[in-house]
Amino acid sequence: MSDVLALVEARLRTALGEPDARAAVTFLGTDRIEVLRFIEGDVVRYATLGMSAQPMTDPTAVVADPLRGPRAELVLSVRHGRAETDKVLRPLAVLAASPQVEGLVVAPGASLEVGEPLWPGAAFTSVLVAESGGLVEDLELDEPLDPVRFLPLLPMTPNEAAWKRVHGAAALEERWLAKGTDLRDPLRPGVPLG
Repeated sequence: MSDVLALVEARLRTALGEPDARAAVTFLGTDRIEVLRFIEGDVVRYATLGMSAQPMTDPTAVVADPLRGPRAELVLSVRHGRAETDKVLRPLAVLAASPQVEGLVVAPGASLEVGEPLWPGAAFTSVLVAESGGLVEDLELDEPLDPVRFLPLLPMTPNEAAWKRVHGAAALEERWLAKGTDLRDPLRPGVPLG
């Protein structure tokens, strides 16, 4: 599957430019996950590389299909230089390894919990998975492989995550939009939910 990852990295480079840094994390019993950092103006983007090497499989499936199933990589965009956001590398790698470790199928609308601040001093301990196709276009692969989707991650405070569990992802995104929330601000407070 290294050919899939080569195609994924090429797509990331086409969309985001040359990465200025990369780090690799390996968890026991999983494939290596890399996180690439791209800086564009005042925005830094972190993209995983390795999550899409294997398709995500339904944890209730009796036998995992080695070819078919959704594939994805994660992309987080934040304002550069306002916080120690480079510390997000390990939490991002943990999230990218979750399909292999926990049998999760990561899809738009899902919440992914880290259990600790995404970076030092962050108010965010989880992320909302947004729709793909905006910043980095989906990567079509040869049949029978599913395309690789590049899923944006939107950091959530614990209160926002709790509100999303009750009202849904669309309602939280509407609330963010109505309040003019800068989702790339690594120091932003939680949106008013009352």
